[in-house]
Amino acid sequence: MRKYKLGIVFGGQSSEYSVSLHSASSVLKTIDQTKYDLVLIGISKDGQIRLYKGDIANIEQDTWFPFSHEAAFIHKGIIDLEENERYMLDVVFPIVHGKNGEDGTLQGLFEVLNIPYVGDNTLASAIAMDKEMSHIILENAHIPMAKYIALYQAYNDLSFEEVKKQLPLPWIVKPCNAGSSYGVSIVKEESEFEQAKKDAYFYDGRGKLIIEEFVNGFEIGCAVLGKGAKMLVGSIDEIAIAKGTFFDFEGKYALKDAKIYCPARISQECFLKAQEIAKRASIALNCEAIARVDMFVLANEEIIVNEVNTIPGFTETSRYPSMMKESGLDFRNLIDQLIDLALNKEVGVC
Repeated sequence: MRKYKLGIVFGGQSSEYSVSLHSASSVLKTIDQTKYDLVLIGISKDGQIRLYKGDIANIEQDTWFPFSHEAAFIHKGIIDLEENERYMLDVVFPIVHGKNGEDGTLQGLFEVLNIPYVGDNTLASAIAMDKEMSHIILENAHIPMAKYIALYQAYNDLSFEEVKKQLPLPWIVKPCNAGSSYGVSIVKEESEFEQAKKDAYFYDGRGKLIIEEFVNGFEIGCAVLGKGAKMLVGSIDEIAIAKGTFFDFEGKYALKDAKIYCPARISQECFLKAQEIAKRASIALNCEAIARVDMFVLANEEIIVNEVNTIPGFTETSRYPSMMKESGLDFRNLIDQLIDLALNKEVGVC
């Protein structure tokens, strides 16, 4: 059986760099290496592209860089610039969360270079990453979401009173282009507003934030794989958090003051409704491979969408793989399915 030359891309320049290292390490420990010849490609925090040939443990511990070589992507592959060795790739698996990885930038690069890649296309990745743009698209598709205002640091940077005229307190203030709850704040009074904006602008990096009306409900998620007739809508999970907190970075990765239930503790009617909304949201954003659709359930079991993630956390125990496992697709087979989707996807013009 032919082994595919598979590039695993990890790291990146976003605040979610460490999350990427853990996700990539988990994939490397699980993947069926009888099917693939692996080429490990790291992106440093300052954007250097490197070929890495060391142990998986160094990736997980963020000690990989000294064992890597300067590299550059080329047409259909990558070149080791220090040893002048070319690696032609059948497919790449970008496990790079957040800005400059999940937002369509890497996807566009791979399309230009005719390298098939795991995950959603450039357009879907860019729209899903930008919370204002995803609001616009999803609301136009009649998918319920929280009321919001987008602010730009260079203009339309509204005062507390100006926002209060449009949205009732409390608010969730967050970057438009960031993940893992970095820079996310709850604002209940005026004294909290300026710092919340400062944090959100900092983590966005592009001078844009979004203010949403606080939703009085609990969070659920749904994993979606593929598109069209072959789309698989996975199970629903539920995030239970301590009263008065929200699902921040520590909650997501250390489960501090939080617990995840999969399947979610909701009625069958609510479960099926959430799966249908997740499917519709994925289709509306033009996702074709991966989507973790995060939603809120209100007291009357009304469901509204929070956001859509196109490269969600990807360790074996992360939410997306866990929901797929609950639906009967274990982590190793999930990896294979995603790679198969990429290999069967037309990319560029040869």
